[in-house]
Amino acid sequence: MSVSGFRMGKARLAAIASAALAWPAAPASAQPAGVENAQRAWQNWTLNCQGCHRLDGGGSDATAPGIAGTVAKFLRVPGGREYLIRVPGVATSPLSDADLAEVVNWMLWRFDKEHLPASFRPYTAAEVAPLRARPLRLEAAGMRSALLNRAEAAGSR
Repeated sequence: MSVSGFRMGKARLAAIASAALAWPAAPASAQPAGVENAQRAWQNWTLNCQGCHRLDGGGSDATAPGIAGTVAKFLRVPGGREYLIRVPGVATSPLSDADLAEVVNWMLWRFDKEHLPASFRPYTAAEVAPLRARPLRLEAAGMRSALLNRAEAAGSR
């Protein structure tokens, strides 16, 4: 079977369909900060991010790094907030600045809410626009590693 040009087995398609039917899992009062429409954010994630980062945010060495349990850690260190918007797949996404801000806010909550700082302020379209205009390229992987190392050190203090 083929979805968006990817070949998938029946089990994978069933898991995706099951997740789609189960959404939204949280009541509207529990919507993440900066997410006006959680259903739209989830759909944008599914269509634009999930193919590489996988349904569970686990990623893969062959496609994109895992984000589950780690993505909000970038917000702990200088440069991490900007990094999340400048990574190639985010910066070059076909989504509008507003939709991109919403899906990143949703993604932080969905895949790593336990590491979201209490001081978290949601991304906005106005913040996203200039950052994505300067996408990272070859330096993205090295920057990711350095930022996560600093975040881990900051988290242990």
